[in-house]
Amino acid sequence: MEVKSARFIISNTDVKKCPQDGRPEYAFIGRSNVGKSSLINMLTRQNKLAMTSSTPGKTLLINHFLVNESWYLVDLPGYGYAKRGKSQQEQLKKIISDYILDREQMTLLFLLIDSRHPAQKIDLEFIEWLGENGVPFAIVFTKADKLTHGKLKSNIEAYKSTLLEQWEELPPIHITSSEHAIGRTELLDYIDSINKTIE
Repeated sequence: MEVKSARFIISNTDVKKCPQDGRPEYAFIGRSNVGKSSLINMLTRQNKLAMTSSTPGKTLLINHFLVNESWYLVDLPGYGYAKRGKSQQEQLKKIISDYILDREQMTLLFLLIDSRHPAQKIDLEFIEWLGENGVPFAIVFTKADKLTHGKLKSNIEAYKSTLLEQWEELPPIHITSSEHAIGRTELLDYIDSINKTIE
């Protein structure tokens, strides 16, 4: 799939105010600083579509971007940023769970994981929660360019082994680097293939 257009449509904290046109939505989520905004910008080839920041936890809203006038790329708030106050953490948790559990248009959730680190408890708990709630998701490993090929491979294999302790089968897995556009074609083609099944 070629991205011919991508534009910002709306930001909000209330799932009821999300677009009501019935187009499929692909949501992106991950821990703060996992490289979500960079990945969105890389996929759309627009450097400033999603705001990137060196300060973790900047996305506090559900952001809808319309791609090729046919599907939405949805940027969800990051989770697990420790420096937030308790009430803000609870508020964000509610925004995230309301969208993921109640948004009928959400076709698939892409969970972003930093490929440089071993499996983190917070991510594994989130994956378990997705499983318990029957949420369709795929894993996207980010920052692949920061590791040697061998280290990247061993990190991902180790992650798969950890998941297989809980899961009978693994979700789809994608490997990306925003800096070098690694995985861009594969990810967009994957979205395209799903769109074709729901047209």
